[in-house]
Order: sequence, then C-alpha cells, then structure tokens
Amino acid sequence: MIAFDADDTLWENETHYQKGRALFQEIMAKYLPTEAPEERIDAIEIANLKYYGYGAKGFILSLIEAAIELSQGEISGADIQKLLDLGKEMITHPVELFPHVSETLEALYPHFRLMLITKGELNHQLSKVQRSGLQGYFKLVEVVDDKTPQVYANIFSRAGYEPASVMMVGNALRSDILPVLELGGWAVYIPHNLTWSHEHAHLPEGCAGHCYELEHIGLLPDLVKQLNHYPDH
Repeated sequence: MIAFDADDTLWENETHYQKGRALFQEIMAKYLPTEAPEERIDAIEIANLKYYGYGAKGFILSLIEAAIELSQGEISGADIQKLLDLGKEMITHPVELFPHVSETLEALYPHFRLMLITKGELNHQLSKVQRSGLQGYFKLVEVVDDKTPQVYANIFSRAGYEPASVMMVGNALRSDILPVLELGGWAVYIPHNLTWSHEHAHLPEGCAGHCYELEHIGLLPDLVKQLNHYPDH
C-alpha cells in the first residue's frame, strides 16, 4: 500500500496560510509599532492545537486570539471580521494540484492500493478531496486529528497491512515521515518550500533504504518500480 499526505503533498495549502499571516500583519500595523512577532503567533497556534486541531478554522481562531492579545483588546470588530472573512476564503478556495500528481496516481493505481491520510478538520478535508478530482484513486481516506506512530499503526491495522508493507509519501518530516519510519514502514519525503515550522525535523541516521527524498512527486512511479520490479503494463 502507498499512503499519501494531502496538503502540500498533492495540492497547495501552506501558501494560503502565508497569505493569511500577511493579512494579519497588515491589520495589526495600526495597533503595533513594529511587526507582530511570528514566534508569538506560532506559540498561540501550537497551544491551541489541543482545542481546535489542525486546519483553517483553528488557524483563524488563533489569529483572532493573537490579535486581541497583541492589541491589548483594542482590535476593532471590523478588523476581526476581516479575519473571519479570510477563514471563509481559505475553506472555499479552489484546490490547486501540484504538477505530476494526476499522472503519478494514474501510474500507481493499477499496481498498488492507494490511501490518503490527512490531518485537519473533517468536513474541510473531505471537501478538498472531493473537489480535487482525485477521490477515485484512493481505496481509503483517513482524516485524523494528528499523525503519531499510534495513529498510523491503528490505520494500517484496520486496513489489514503491516507497517513494513506500507510506504508513506509526504512533505512534513514530523508528521508524514518520522512516525512511519518508527513503525518500520517506508517513507518518501517530498519537500515543500513553505512547510510550517512546526513540522520541521531531521531525518534519523540509519534510515537509508527505507526513506527516500524526491524533488517532486512525478519521480515516485520510477522509484517504486525500481523497488518492486513491476512491469510497465
């Protein structure tokens, strides 16, 4: 089985969060003498993960909390409305597939069982999967609150697969790669230049042979063909 992350692996996501942070800084400029500290915004967002989970809704609620705190309660209702409007835009924006995604899934589909494992708010993530046009490639779609070794182990067990027979493809080392390697699975890391700092990590020593890094997803079929020796047709 080959499992895929969704956001920033199959389609663009972090770009919209970066635009949201830029709008936040623009709004806060009237309340602060200098730019709002990114480390404080990150700290609030990370602290709120246990309440809101991952996704656009939690992001907007965290920005509103940061705006209230940093403006010492002076932020106007009109400016809070701008942040709420941003949230609606983020939830409904078109799904922008990365190059080579459709061709890659088309090439792998006849040879492997494909799964999508994404974290975030259930309805929003399922909506993106549906709007992506990729749903038909995946035998299973799992939306989770977080990606830990135990979460992956439970998913693989329910699907009837040992971790050693699963390859996980994703852009986030902390969420997509390290937990699966810890279980004894395979992983393919495809970096994205805007990955959230919370997801940064380092590959462990000794993972060669079970972990690969690719420049883009279009290189994945050739890699798994080499590893599995399946024919072209």
